[in-house]
Amino acid sequence: MARGSAGSAASRVFIALLAVGVATALLTAGLLLLEGQRAGRAEAERVTQAVAQTLADSPAVHAALAAGDRAAATAALQPMAEEIMAGARVDFVTIMDADGIRITHRDPAEIGAHYLGTIPATPVPLTEESTGTLGPSLRTIVPVQSAGEVIGWVSVGVTVDTVAAALVPRLLAALGIGAALVAMGILGAILARRATRRVAGDLPAGAIRDTLASAESMRTLGEALRAQTHEHGNRLHTAVALIELGRTAEAVELLSASAQQSQTLVDHVAARTDGDPTVGALLLGKTAQAAERGVELIVDIAPDAPRSLLPPIDQVALVGNLIDNAVDAAAAGSEPRWARLTIAPAGGDVVVEVADSGAGVPDALRRRVFEHGFSTKPAGAEGRGVGLALARAVVEEVGGSLALRDGSPTTFRVVLPTEGS
Repeated sequence: MARGSAGSAASRVFIALLAVGVATALLTAGLLLLEGQRAGRAEAERVTQAVAQTLADSPAVHAALAAGDRAAATAALQPMAEEIMAGARVDFVTIMDADGIRITHRDPAEIGAHYLGTIPATPVPLTEESTGTLGPSLRTIVPVQSAGEVIGWVSVGVTVDTVAAALVPRLLAALGIGAALVAMGILGAILARRATRRVAGDLPAGAIRDTLASAESMRTLGEALRAQTHEHGNRLHTAVALIELGRTAEAVELLSASAQQSQTLVDHVAARTDGDPTVGALLLGKTAQAAERGVELIVDIAPDAPRSLLPPIDQVALVGNLIDNAVDAAAAGSEPRWARLTIAPAGGDVVVEVADSGAGVPDALRRRVFEHGFSTKPAGAEGRGVGLALARAVVEEVGGSLALRDGSPTTFRVVLPTEGS
């Protein structure tokens, strides 16, 4: 029976990729808007600072303010201010005397009134956001100095509404990019769904996982039985040769030892009340497979170890992968080369541990051993980068856990619930 939530794997891939695409589009559009707002404000500040400083350094402004005649100064500077407001993309240019009385203003009726913004206590430029007669604005005020004394001030500003209006093109661009990313995400999700459907049809994700587990189980069981058949074939050939040489007693002893070894392992597995013949066949083959590579496979199964909730096909995938990894590690190490499988009860659960005499897993890689596609083994080998990830998946499906224990020897510990837990 297929496990997993409802819905085909292709649909789940489509939904996941679509969600990622939409999230990416929204995040990108949001970042573009924030950057546009920051850039728009920074540009407004630069413009007001540049225009204000230029006017403060203007000889005409200096001459008009130094004369001390406000009416004459207004007559000379108001046309200049209006021309700058029309051509410099600023909303107001206010020139005032040293006391803050307006000489120029966007609204001529406000000329002669006191400036509403902040006048610095020391003659230094100041950029701020303040509210005046035109509403909230970004403004820069710069002192006009003559012979080291302040003779007036120049304030240039851009209203907040103007800054916001300048964001409209950036907003449209951000929305366009976001829409394009959403469209690309939808297209990618559709293509991925089609590709998944060609491979998996409308099967649920759980059924695909089960298929992978079944294939992995058949692979490891097939390899084990092949090794067992090969070992028995070698022994039979040897026994036939001994008989042909007239050494019948040695032939009988060889065959008896072989039968006794296999029978001991069968009895070990069968001694469990809930012994699984599929796992027993797997262990017979894995023992022969390990022996081919010079590794001793030690099996220790407690007679009272209960049956776990894993179905036989998943038990083969789990135990087979763990033993394969242990034998690989032991075979690459130094003498003595061994791998050990232990199955024992623990409370209401059953614990499966597989240890080996190999060099161990480097600390830097311990967290990655269960990742899909990760392997410390040569690329291209069968099942590489899939076994441990698949083993953990089938274990967690029934509420169990699979972990790599700390310390030496390298030990993978599996805790599986049982019907009584």
